[in-house]
Amino acid sequence: MNISSIAATIRAALIVVLIAAAAGGCYVLQSVQGQLALMSERVPISRVIAGPSTPPALRARLQAVAAIRDFASRDLGLPDNGSYRSYADLKRRYVVWNVVAAPEFSVDPKEWCYPIVGCVAYRGYFVEARAQRYAGELRGRGLDVTVDGVAAYSTLGHFDDPVLSTMMDWNDVELAGIIFHELTHQLLYVPNDSSFNEALATTVEEEGVRRWLRAQGREEDLAKYLLQREHYLQVVDLMSETRAELRTVYAAGLSPQAMRERKRAAFLAMRSSFAKLQAQWGGHAPFESWFAEDLNNAHLASIATYFDCVPGFQRELAAVGGDLGAFYVRARALAKLDQTQRDAAVCGEGRT
Repeated sequence: MNISSIAATIRAALIVVLIAAAAGGCYVLQSVQGQLALMSERVPISRVIAGPSTPPALRARLQAVAAIRDFASRDLGLPDNGSYRSYADLKRRYVVWNVVAAPEFSVDPKEWCYPIVGCVAYRGYFVEARAQRYAGELRGRGLDVTVDGVAAYSTLGHFDDPVLSTMMDWNDVELAGIIFHELTHQLLYVPNDSSFNEALATTVEEEGVRRWLRAQGREEDLAKYLLQREHYLQVVDLMSETRAELRTVYAAGLSPQAMRERKRAAFLAMRSSFAKLQAQWGGHAPFESWFAEDLNNAHLASIATYFDCVPGFQRELAAVGGDLGAFYVRARALAKLDQTQRDAAVCGEGRT
């Protein structure tokens, strides 16, 4: 590690330690350890590409990442910084495991609050066993819980986030999407409003991928991407409908046993509808891994966080004729509103 890298790591460590001091507790300390371990593995992408021992497949992936990263700042107006210009080999499948929880009779997620980032609807762990242990504690309290591995995440610009080995099994379209998504979090992040943040990032991700593919003349890949997104959104709609149905059930004043029966029936109906879509699409469908699990309220809460407000942001982008610069100005203005005003302007009736 050279002198500049050491200095950057020290600065990053100081920031993380300050966060830990403010929040306290074993959870934050494991986050500090995980983040510092991740940063210690960073190597400039240019060096990895030039390395004689770099496998050809990895070299090709990182060359694609470098081009995608340049496109993100040059053509999409996303932050031009050190993020996604280095590579870290983590030697594991996921970088973190996120725990999401919701009450037995609610589709609203439990939230955890931290300094700087505010309140979010998940709790991330760098070690899967710790995530599973905490998930077990939550289940013991009667909560619905899901634990999902995450291949990439953003520190919101506080550090220069690397491209991770956990992302290298993805194709270049998937890599472009995640880089555009995570850089959008660095462009604008509103504490305590996960739905706003994730919907904004999802909107930029999708628009960015469309523009990136068109810029390369890859019309066939674009058509494939748009079809995949259509399938994706059909499954999201199915889960959103189930969430809305269960919200009504939970608010109806029924007995716990009656609610459990209605809840079980709703999930069975959703699973049946998913199976029909899966068969229609040739045996494969988005969220297959989720539907292989015992689905619960926590899965539905996760979907709400990412997608409820996307249509509102798409309207905002269309209103400025697709001008991303003007769109970002509008998004920053919305971010300054209070929660109720933001919901009315962007989420509308979508946030359920």
